[in-house]
Amino acid sequence: MKSLHQTPESSSLAVRPAMPADIPQILAFIRELAEYEKLAHEAVATSEQMQAHLFGARPYAEVIIAEVDGESAGFALFFHNFSTFTGQPGIYLEDLFVRPQFRGAGVGKRLISQVAKIAVERNCSRFEWSVLDWNEPAIRFYRSLGASPMDAWTVQRVTGEALQTLAEQA
Repeated sequence: MKSLHQTPESSSLAVRPAMPADIPQILAFIRELAEYEKLAHEAVATSEQMQAHLFGARPYAEVIIAEVDGESAGFALFFHNFSTFTGQPGIYLEDLFVRPQFRGAGVGKRLISQVAKIAVERNCSRFEWSVLDWNEPAIRFYRSLGASPMDAWTVQRVTGEALQTLAEQA
């Protein structure tokens, strides 16, 4: 394991697209993120779901993985959205997670910079994500990258039985 303050200059940091063989690692990252966010009870994704939705006939999301000296250090999972105002696609970062022993070593910045690069290469007009309001370290990190809060917007979500009921009204 690398120390908490290992620097990118003294180790090898690589970011690569995930492959189907990475599904167990992706699920491990998701579970670790869910524990950190105090939402472990909500992390119910399966290998089969990840295979179908990341690598199946119609992928819904993409994953990049960061490795430090060959050891899995973190990941980013993202997907496209669309801005009707700009008439262009955007990228939504669903998950960004760096294992504790790799924090402070540039892994998170490299992951988020790689997703930003993908957004620019794909002519996206925006790159956005959500952060829990209590996660001050993440909020400070995002501000240091130039991210701006969207305080006037509130996320709305329909799940489970409410989603089924709403769908039946169509």
